[in-house]
Amino acid sequence: MSNATDTLYARDITHHLHSYTDARMHEGVGPLAIERGDGVFVYDTEGRRYIEAMSGLWSAALGFSEVRLVEAAMTQMRKLPFYHTFTHKTHQPAVDLAEKLISLAPVPMSKVFFTNSGSEANDTVVKMVRYYNNARGLPLKKKVISRIGAYHGVTIAAASLTGLPNNHRAFDLPMMDIAHAMCPHHYRFGEPGESEEAFSDRLAKGLETLIQREGPDTVAAFIGEPLMAAGGVIVPPRGYWQKIQAVCRKYDILLVADEVVCGFGRTGNMFGSTTFGIEPDIMVLSKQLTSSYQPLAAVLINERIYQEIAGQSSTIGTFGHGFTASGHPVAAAVALENIKLIEERHLVEHAAEMGARLRAGLSQYADHPLIGEIRGVGFIAAVELVADKSEKTRFEPLRRVGSYFNARCQEHGMIVRNIGDSIAFCPPLVTTAEEVDLIINCFSKALEDTQRWLAQGH
Repeated sequence: MSNATDTLYARDITHHLHSYTDARMHEGVGPLAIERGDGVFVYDTEGRRYIEAMSGLWSAALGFSEVRLVEAAMTQMRKLPFYHTFTHKTHQPAVDLAEKLISLAPVPMSKVFFTNSGSEANDTVVKMVRYYNNARGLPLKKKVISRIGAYHGVTIAAASLTGLPNNHRAFDLPMMDIAHAMCPHHYRFGEPGESEEAFSDRLAKGLETLIQREGPDTVAAFIGEPLMAAGGVIVPPRGYWQKIQAVCRKYDILLVADEVVCGFGRTGNMFGSTTFGIEPDIMVLSKQLTSSYQPLAAVLINERIYQEIAGQSSTIGTFGHGFTASGHPVAAAVALENIKLIEERHLVEHAAEMGARLRAGLSQYADHPLIGEIRGVGFIAAVELVADKSEKTRFEPLRRVGSYFNARCQEHGMIVRNIGDSIAFCPPLVTTAEEVDLIINCFSKALEDTQRWLAQGH
């Protein structure tokens, strides 16, 4: 380790509290310090190269060195580096982006509200749902149903929607008026001999039972990612979304599609809602919206919701919600250029093609004794590692083997993410066939290392 890197490590440990990190462990191990990016690769401060098979945080659709996004930001910075969208103010990038997102939406949408992150956007959704039902004269209809294993962010409301224990423990979450339905993972929770369609029937019935228990007059919305990403890359079983939608419509429950990860080509269509036949009332977008070159998120609402919100804001005198940087002109300009590039370069179609190549490469190892399930759709996938293949037995303690596998991938020059003992892949949309093959090669080496490590009795 060079002196410069050693100094950076020491400063980081001294002053920086990291997201999703064991702070005490970090004091001892320190960070992997990334210095620069080039295409789908990033380089650490020692010059080591890593293929970024997670797009950073499911988000760098165009990789880490797209000059046109940098130029879009610089041009807008020179023209108007900041302005807000409060109290009847606007600017060209926000207007253009809102118009573009409405035109791309897979179902008719009416208005766009901008935030800075998916967490803020989902927090906004919870508030909007309350505002909407108060406007309708339904003050009891406030509860939102999410799912066990879901990920929707980290604000108090969004973390409550998230269905992962470590997002709740010691934070006194979830908050009131949030409930969680079953996780739609057929491999893990399907009964012996139960088809995907039958599993979907059982999940829909379970949702209806939950609604009845909570009280239909109190349940306002159901939120779900088209494909659950941070929950383990869980592909919904056949017929799932159609059956869930039917239950929501029956009880006048809004359907919220959290497209933060799935949007802008990740599932092989522009939106995951198209891939899985979802007709949402509300859509939440972020991450690949700007390829994370700028922080930006958007909430799309349909006309029915807008009319109620507009009427309520007229009664009160304002829609009392917003963020200083909502619709930030630089972020909006970058998003417009990002979408333009995705369309120009046919990256949605390219993602579908490269995703098929990735899954085919991973499927070569389907018979390996450590691999329980290989799953994915579009250009997102996961491999679940198991202790006993025939019994689907998990390793104990959970995450130990996945963490080792993750570390071996990094040693071989690839950054992935272990979600428990599932290894997730979410490469940039611009990844080439040769780079997909490199991902498979690194995976193979890490798998061999892990098998050897386990055989040694670890």
